[in-house]
Amino acid sequence: MEEEDQLAEEDLTLLLSEKALHDAAKRNEVEKMQDLIRVGVNVRAKNRVERKALHWAAGAGNEQAVRLLLQRDRHLDEEDSFGMNALLLAAWFGHLKVLQVLVAHGAELTWENKNGLTMLHCAAQRGHTKVLEFIMEDLEDLSLDRVDKAGKTAFLLAAEHGQLEVVEYLIGMGCTHDLKDKEGNTALHLAAKHGGCEVLRRILETGLDVDQRNTDGRTALHMAVDEDHSACVELLLRSGCNANAQTNKGLNALHFTAQRGFVNMTVLMLEAKTNTDVVDSQNRTPLHIAASKHHSDVTRLLLDAGCDLDIPDKVRRRVCPYGCCYYGYYGDGLNLNTA
Repeated sequence: MEEEDQLAEEDLTLLLSEKALHDAAKRNEVEKMQDLIRVGVNVRAKNRVERKALHWAAGAGNEQAVRLLLQRDRHLDEEDSFGMNALLLAAWFGHLKVLQVLVAHGAELTWENKNGLTMLHCAAQRGHTKVLEFIMEDLEDLSLDRVDKAGKTAFLLAAEHGQLEVVEYLIGMGCTHDLKDKEGNTALHLAAKHGGCEVLRRILETGLDVDQRNTDGRTALHMAVDEDHSACVELLLRSGCNANAQTNKGLNALHFTAQRGFVNMTVLMLEAKTNTDVVDSQNRTPLHIAASKHHSDVTRLLLDAGCDLDIPDKVRRRVCPYGCCYYGYYGDGLNLNTA
């Protein structure tokens, strides 16, 4: 090494020559990498997030650079500060050939990052079906239903991230459809929450219970309504979901639209004959919530739907016929609270 080799200013954990090796690995500049290795650059040198040249080459899909580094760096399972090793980075970015090279060199197949993601989870979440096919069809002893630290399988992650092709593939491979994550969410909950309408449609075709509840008592309908995904809501309603399902706190779909001020969603749920007068754990109707949040358009829709104005909440407040204020009796007098 040359004596004047200094620390790289942008990453004070690397020498300039080591930084040059990382950059060359990212760009698959094999000849430059060979020159640097020839003069003694440390191929295992890591930057501030514990990433080395092999990580960069694998993540970029640079097969030649990976092969060169593996001649000098046998520590192919070393992880960065996120728990990602070369194998997981290749799976995450969908680089099948690099993944195959790493497997052939003895990479640990069941490696997981700090969130418990394996290469199967990484490929499923990112939508890399070809990588999944290699993992499931060419490798052995890999569980299709293995969960990460949030309790999510590859199928749940694919549903959550709207990866329709992956969802189709995993269903075809025989994954378990009705598993729940640590929050009690099924694939239906996750697809509905994130607006993956086509994914939701495919999962419904498996016969999964459309009204399953998570740990908060929410159904897929509640998740879709709360995120204003009208296409998902319409699909769930056509699939026969319970439009009046209530959460553990007594909230129905209209409580969610009232809380969020979603006008079109309120119209949709009113057309579905959702109960306007159901009360939550605080004895609040959707009207109470809409008025308290100053969502005047939603308040007017609920009033026009004929909701009951005589229902008091837990502190005996009601909404006036014009939807402009709360009022209630406290002691001997009338207390008006502008909504």
